[in-house]
Amino acid sequence: MQILKRLVNKHTLSLASNAVMPIISMVTVSLLARNLTERDLGYWILFLITFTIANFFRSGFLQTSLVKFYSGASKERAATVVGSTWFMGLILTLLLAVISLITYLFGSNPSLEITVKWFAIIFFSTLPSSIALWVLQAEERFDKIFLLQLIHPATFFLSIVGLIIIHQTHFRFVIYAYCFSAMLTSVISMAVGWAKAASIRNKSNECVKELVNFGKYSVFTSISSYLLRGSDTFIIKYMFVDPSFVAIYYLPQRLMEVIEIPLRSFIATALPAMSAALQRGEKRQMTYIMKKYAGILTILLIPMSIVTFICADFIIEIIGGHKFVPTEAARVFRIFLCFAVLLPVDRFFGITLDILNKPHLNLIKVVIMLVVNVAGDFAGIYFTHSLYGVALASIVSFIAGVVYGYWVLKKNLQFTMRDILQLGFTETKLLITSFIARMKVKST
Repeated sequence: MQILKRLVNKHTLSLASNAVMPIISMVTVSLLARNLTERDLGYWILFLITFTIANFFRSGFLQTSLVKFYSGASKERAATVVGSTWFMGLILTLLLAVISLITYLFGSNPSLEITVKWFAIIFFSTLPSSIALWVLQAEERFDKIFLLQLIHPATFFLSIVGLIIIHQTHFRFVIYAYCFSAMLTSVISMAVGWAKAASIRNKSNECVKELVNFGKYSVFTSISSYLLRGSDTFIIKYMFVDPSFVAIYYLPQRLMEVIEIPLRSFIATALPAMSAALQRGEKRQMTYIMKKYAGILTILLIPMSIVTFICADFIIEIIGGHKFVPTEAARVFRIFLCFAVLLPVDRFFGITLDILNKPHLNLIKVVIMLVVNVAGDFAGIYFTHSLYGVALASIVSFIAGVVYGYWVLKKNLQFTMRDILQLGFTETKLLITSFIARMKVKST
């Protein structure tokens, strides 16, 4: 029990929160794929893609803004930020709902009509729980985040299991189940006070302008990041006649997302801490947090990447089956692992620019990476006539992002790349030493 208490902290809770949704969602999608008809599965995928893109736009506009301005703020200022976020969230949700309504009224595609018919209801239903998650992140309450992020996918999973048992796995009932789980999550988040819906009365025009001025850059940064991840697939599909090349490249891409789970959890814990430090005027402390987190993740990823590099064929075979071994998939995965160690520094440079109220520079960084990646993809395919050229272009794009981020941050902060690696090594050594000492005390 004592060991469990020591292991449960904001970092492990954040890691669990970022891992629980993908795992449960993956199992749920597997159940739906096996039990829905091809037509109903197509309807569901269309709805899910539409909803995900819309939610991506809303969270990209508001999430970082709320965490940045809320963390470390006074009680009155925090209430104003949440209230203004609620106001902007309602405006954005209403705008997208109107677009879906117009599409429904004038659309002629049956599958599109079914999708947009439910879109507005579910999109409104998820707003309170989304704001609650952002507020809890700003307050660093990762225990509550874990619980809240567990409710929606777990409820939806249990609902799908129930539909399978009673043999009612039709698209209409799947939508009902998804809507129910979304509403339940939001009702709970409002009932326990995590969503702070009453704060909307504290919204101010000045704060709304702050959120809009910041969000207009962060949302385009999010969209550019999405395009950066997806551009390879579109270019491969365009340049290669054989559709199997997309599947070969897709598998190592998805495996890289597993590596990003601890990265997202560390960013979730670092973002409010860095923002609060800057709110207190402690820029040196904010820089220290950035160096510490980026350094620890970089040091941890080095041995992880080496082991994964060696076992790449085995991992690809386990995930994709014998048809992927031996193929280019394992070799592409190994190329990806060569830039894995750049991911922590790249991501932390980006969020640091946001916290310093320079989201336009973060946007420029991501756009540079996107342009370099697209140009590198075409050049790589031209010279290598294989997927290796596309994978190598990813390394170049991340190097470009790190170099630009380092260059612009050096104008505002005092640090070096060597500082990040040295602090990361020192902090990682302390963590390991402390953990071993605790285990020895427990065993005696």
